[in-house]
Amino acid sequence: MRYHFIPSLLLLIILACSTTMAEDLPQVSIGVLSHRGDEATLRNWSPTADYLSRVIPEYRFRIVPLDFREIEPAVKNSEVDFLLVNPGIYVNMEVRYRISRIVTLNNLIDGKPSNIFGGVIFTRADRREINSLEDVRGKSLMAVDKTSLGGFQMAWKELKDIGIDPYRDTASLRFGGTHDAVVRAVQRGEVAVGTVRTGILELMSEDGSASPGEFKILGQKESPEHPFPHSTRLYPEWPFSKLRHTPSQLARRVAVALLQMSPLEPAAQWGEYAGWTTPLEYQPVHDLLRDLHLPPYDRPVRFTLADAIGKYWYWLLTVLVFLLAMIVMTSWVARLNHALKKSKSMLERQHNLILDSVADGIYGVDLQGNATFINKAVTEITGWRAKDLIGKNQHHILHHTRADGSIHPASECPVYLTFEEGKPRYIEEDLFWKKDGSSFPVEYSSTPIRDEKGDIKGAVVVFRDISARKEAAEAGRQYQMELAHVARLSTMGEMASGMAHELNQPLTAIATSADACMRLLESGDAPRDRVLDVLETIGAQARRAGGLIQQLRQFVRKEEPRLTLVNLNHLMEEVLMLMEPEIRKAGVRMVRDLDTDIPLVEAQQIQIDQVILNLIRNAIEAMSETPEDKRILTLRTRSAGGNAVITSVEDTGPGLSAEVRDKLFDPFVTSKPQGMGLGLSISMGIITAHNGNLYYDSHASKGAVFRFTLPIKQHSND
Repeated sequence: MRYHFIPSLLLLIILACSTTMAEDLPQVSIGVLSHRGDEATLRNWSPTADYLSRVIPEYRFRIVPLDFREIEPAVKNSEVDFLLVNPGIYVNMEVRYRISRIVTLNNLIDGKPSNIFGGVIFTRADRREINSLEDVRGKSLMAVDKTSLGGFQMAWKELKDIGIDPYRDTASLRFGGTHDAVVRAVQRGEVAVGTVRTGILELMSEDGSASPGEFKILGQKESPEHPFPHSTRLYPEWPFSKLRHTPSQLARRVAVALLQMSPLEPAAQWGEYAGWTTPLEYQPVHDLLRDLHLPPYDRPVRFTLADAIGKYWYWLLTVLVFLLAMIVMTSWVARLNHALKKSKSMLERQHNLILDSVADGIYGVDLQGNATFINKAVTEITGWRAKDLIGKNQHHILHHTRADGSIHPASECPVYLTFEEGKPRYIEEDLFWKKDGSSFPVEYSSTPIRDEKGDIKGAVVVFRDISARKEAAEAGRQYQMELAHVARLSTMGEMASGMAHELNQPLTAIATSADACMRLLESGDAPRDRVLDVLETIGAQARRAGGLIQQLRQFVRKEEPRLTLVNLNHLMEEVLMLMEPEIRKAGVRMVRDLDTDIPLVEAQQIQIDQVILNLIRNAIEAMSETPEDKRILTLRTRSAGGNAVITSVEDTGPGLSAEVRDKLFDPFVTSKPQGMGLGLSISMGIITAHNGNLYYDSHASKGAVFRFTLPIKQHSND
């Protein structure tokens, strides 16, 4: 026991002495921005402090986590000797307290060093209403902190460039304090949009805090210099800086130690970085803060005349020399200018005369979307005068709103896309707004304008009011509906005798059954079961007659011009209920080959009923000369590749001659002695109006086969 105790005691004494010696060494404090929390900051950066303590044994280095509010007091009161913060805070501290950077962090991204980073503006992937930076307007937004460069200020700059002020144009603006808090708030749906620095979403996916594909990045950009997707410009990484009171000799030793650090050093692996590089240029960060009027550029600096002369005396001298030269040349230039003005005035008059002689509206647009000229027709059509349009955004004045009342984003405006892509566009139908607040339909073309170098400098728009054309089209549609209604009434007139016979049967059965029921009840000992059977027969026949009458009334009424989702199999059965007397009378055998899995189609039900009835009646009449045992009428429905439904009406008649086929769907063309030749023409018009196709299958082996297709209602994923 004695021999084991002595070495242990010696070891304890040595450890105690080394601890005492370490505590006696001068303490060097490194303030680190705790943007992901103090625990994560100490875990990631304490090994770097240990590395410096090992390489520079005369000092003991320690990490001091600082949140965004603690940094300035710590620097102002010299509570730390070195500072590792984001570039925005560094620039502010550099101007206010004269700190100076000695190295710049080389981050480790996908196994490669990177000394630049950016900001990410993101939302949950299931937020379908948020897809671009413009959609941030009016939504709740959370950032890390007001002073966070990657977690707020970079995003602010990008939003400002598209006209969005996070403080005024969002539903709310909150700050989470750490990047992780922002991501969790978006995950939980507490806010609609968040912004953090690049790499945070990927780190949280790696440690399981977030799932891959859980978020979508707004305004996503890709850069060969940076592997992570980002929403903002890229800026230099965090600088490692010394404070004014820190000895320069110590700062040089620290800089050398950090620059010599190997990427395999445990400190670099714990900090998840690839080492350090010589200090980068942080002028882009200065420019960003100056543009946002953020500290240290939040107040104007007094600049006196003496300062201007002292700083720009050589420019002032150059200007004086230039003015003297201009005085000599003024008279000569004035004469040339006078001649040019006369030529320009003449050209402008000719230009305006040509523009004003055109009945279509014509106006020019510059690259900012502002109108540069208009012709007389623009004022006549819209009521907007030249002073109302020229120099102002034409999109916001003329076509800011769609026909359904929703906002028409400028980013989707065809006029903007014309000079952005350099390709002319023709818009078949759009909506323009007049000065009196009313709208009117237009067709227009937008053509890019190029200067003498071939560079695009705007676009010219030529539009035409198509209200009269649309009214004529609507009148034609109403005429077609009236014609179809008349055709249905005519068809029902032709089928009247068969319908009367079909109704007479259930009515006769009802009367006969009612008489029988009365006799049973008068006898006084009528069996209850027998009476119930008779009443059940009366009810069934009444329902049959009522259903037939209901189908008849529905078929002959004027349809409402609206589309509904319908099942073509059900429409087939409804029409067959009306056609049953005629089918029996003609001795036709029905074959139903209906696909029960066909999807619904969007259609006007009565019009499609009319098409089916026309085709069935044509098929029955075509088989009138066919032997009765061979009269077979086949109805089929099939799904066509997930895009449409095909309906077929097939008969076993003699088919159609080549002469009739060529003019089959023309009005007043018929092969029937008493036919008007409107049935197939009206049917073709109905199917075409439904974006479908009606055709005769000329490849059928026997008889005649008519098919029509109707598109399936497509459901949007947005």
